[in-house]
Parts: sequence; C-alpha cells; structure tokens
Amino acid sequence: MPPLQLVSMTGKSNDINVNLEPDVHTLRERSSTPKEDTKNLDSPGSGPSNFETEVPGDVVIVRYGELALKSPGVRNWYEKILMKNIAAMLDSRGIPYSQIRREWGRIFIETTDSRAASAAADVFGIVSTSPALTAEPSLENAAIVCAALAQDLVLEGESFAIRARRSGNHPFSSADIGKTCGDAVWNSLEKEGKHPRVSLSSPDKEIYVEMRQKLAYIYLETFKGVGGLPLGTQGSMVVLMSGGLDSPVAAWLMMKRGVTIIPVYCNNTPYAENAARERAFDCIRQLQKWAPGHQFTTYEIPHGPNLQSFIEICNRKNTCLLCKRMMYREAYEVMKKERASGIVTGSSLGQVASQTAANMHAEIYQLAIPIYHPLIAFDKTEIMDIARKIGTYDISSRSAGSCAAVPERPEIGANYDLIMLEEKKMDVETMVSNALKAAKVLKL
Repeated sequence: MPPLQLVSMTGKSNDINVNLEPDVHTLRERSSTPKEDTKNLDSPGSGPSNFETEVPGDVVIVRYGELALKSPGVRNWYEKILMKNIAAMLDSRGIPYSQIRREWGRIFIETTDSRAASAAADVFGIVSTSPALTAEPSLENAAIVCAALAQDLVLEGESFAIRARRSGNHPFSSADIGKTCGDAVWNSLEKEGKHPRVSLSSPDKEIYVEMRQKLAYIYLETFKGVGGLPLGTQGSMVVLMSGGLDSPVAAWLMMKRGVTIIPVYCNNTPYAENAARERAFDCIRQLQKWAPGHQFTTYEIPHGPNLQSFIEICNRKNTCLLCKRMMYREAYEVMKKERASGIVTGSSLGQVASQTAANMHAEIYQLAIPIYHPLIAFDKTEIMDIARKIGTYDISSRSAGSCAAVPERPEIGANYDLIMLEEKKMDVETMVSNALKAAKVLKL
C-alpha cells in the first residue's frame, strides 16, 4: 500500500504543498449531537448545498468513482486536481480545514466544521462524502467510538446495525468488526436502560465502520456527490449562453464531465431587452459557484447588427437558422483564441421549432466546427429538474421578453443548400470580424 500523501493548506486553494510525511492523528471530542440523515443532491435545491449537519467528526471521507478506473499516471493527475478543487470549494465557503490528504481509493479532509462534507459533495468528480470520527485501527478503539455514538443515536425500542468494511492488512475480518462493535453498542445501550434490537435488513439506525491500514473511520451519514470528473481535466469549451433554461444546464453537464467553460453571450440588442442580458450573466454567476478556483472568462458579442442584416437581406423565415450559424462562427473565433476544444449549446431535439433534425443539420452544414449538444435527448421536464438542482431555474424563469427578430413563421424543415445560397447574399466573414472586434471580455 502506498504511503499517505498529505496536502498542507494555508487557507487558500492556491497555496498547496504536497509531501509524503506521515500524519499524526488524534481522536477529537464530539462537539455536537449525532444525527442520522442521508443527504442527496437530487433533492430540490438552489445550487450548491448550504445546509449543515450536526454529526460530529474530525475528518471527512471523500469517495470518487471513475477516477479509480484510470491508469496510475492519469489517476494520480486527476486526484491532484480533485484535491485542489476541494480546497477551492472549502475556501469559497469559508470552511476551515487543516489538511487534505489521500490514500489509495480515498481522499480525507481534516476538519471539525460540520459544513465540509456537504460542500465537498458539490465538487465535480466526488460520488459521496461522510463526516467521520477517527480512531486507531483496532477492534477495541472502533468499538469504543461506536458505543459512544450510539448513546445519543439509538433511541428506546429502535434497532441498529453495524456496517463494516476494511482495507489493508488486519488480523480480523469485516465480520469481526461488526460483531465487536455491535456487542459494544448493545452493552452501552443496555447500561442506559434501553432495550436495543439488531436488524441487518432494515435497521432504524446504522453505524458505519471503515477500517483502513492507518486509521479506523466511524460515521453515521453519507452525502451524495455530483459525480463526473474533476473540473479542469478535460480542457475547455465555449458555451453559447442565452440565459434560458437550457444553456446553463448544458454548461453544467459539461462541467460535470471535467470541462472548464468559456461563456459567450451574443447580445441581440435592439431585438432583445436588457433583462435578457442580466439573466444570462446571473446564470453565469450561479454556475461560477460550482467552479471556485476556475474563474470564467466571459465574452459578450454584439449580435444585433447581424440580425438586422438577416432581416433586411434574406428570406425572413430563415432568420433563426442564419442567426445560429453566425453564432457558431463567432463562438468558433473565441474557441480558437482561447485554445478551447469545442462549442456547447443547449439544443434539445424537437423542443422548439428551430431545433428540428433538419434545422440542426442546416445549422452546421459545411461549418466544420466541433459542436456538442449535451441536452439533445433530454425532455423539458428533465432539463427543469437539473436547473432546479443547480440553482439556475429561478434565474432562467425570470421574464426577459422575447427576441423580436424571430419570424412569425420560422423554417422548421430547412434545406441546407438554400441556407448556403442565403449566406452568399452577405459578406459573412466581415460580419463575423466586426462582431469580434466589438466583443467585450468580462470577469463576472
């Protein structure tokens, strides 16, 4: 088993020192009443979780999923990025910690702050977290901690179970852990005058024991993480951000896959209200909360003059198609400038008139631009559910008016050859160049 790798933190995520010195651990006293409550990010919320738990602990166990499937070199790199992202999330919420360290298959945050487990669960790449108490890796020490926790946890008439697992080399089995700790809990409860019951199938309360080589970890609850890959491991991509329901969700899903986003807002003034601009920027600010330590570079590109040209020169029903093709070209220039790897949209097949299969084909015909549609097969209800979870739903639901450039009867079955003929009526390269020259680069 490889030695512990410790990361000493100075309170800022940019100040990270990696070393291989062993750590000195002590069992801290409990500072609050334990409470069993499994938190789940899939429940309705308003973005990254902000609730607190009263379960005591001196460390947070961090579990990851896909990272474990990578080759040793890639896994090592991913883990280091994940640890930096955890530090940045804790720092952004003012949560103190002394160290973030890793062992094979686990990352540990040393802190007594009850908010740390839920905060870490909001970091991309983490599948779950648990606030835990540590003890020396022996049956006797684990049993003492379990018995102490059970006194406030298990009420009269309730059943309990010990869920045990181990890793490393130990002179006892997982079954031995369960039996020893279970006996200690039973005896402790009986001394208090309670009448405990054991139920392994459907207990009222559960105590978890994870016995590792260096320490034993005892915990009562688990926070479900967002999963995915650590942000920053898959390069960057440009996101066409409108501020509606779809584009922020598409951006978040790509962030979940490790992509750092570069938001691009195409400002349709005078065909759109300023409220649309503010809504888009507020969505970007909300997404930034999911990515501390990864400051977004946002581009605002004036798109109104191009819309005016489409309306004056081309067949009116093709305005939306020509608009989207122009946005792709503008985003592509940003992509090249930022050395990004693709363009992300919030398109969902068949959701609106402009997103038919024929139209989406015409939108990209002969553009040779890498475009990603993470919502392509999502229905509106699924998109709304994710928007609520990530905190953009209320923002996107604000009234911002409709784009005045949308034709009364937009094309829904575009012929891509005809769209090419439409574009030949204009000097597309000059239009793109002028738009990029007037673009603003913002740090929201």
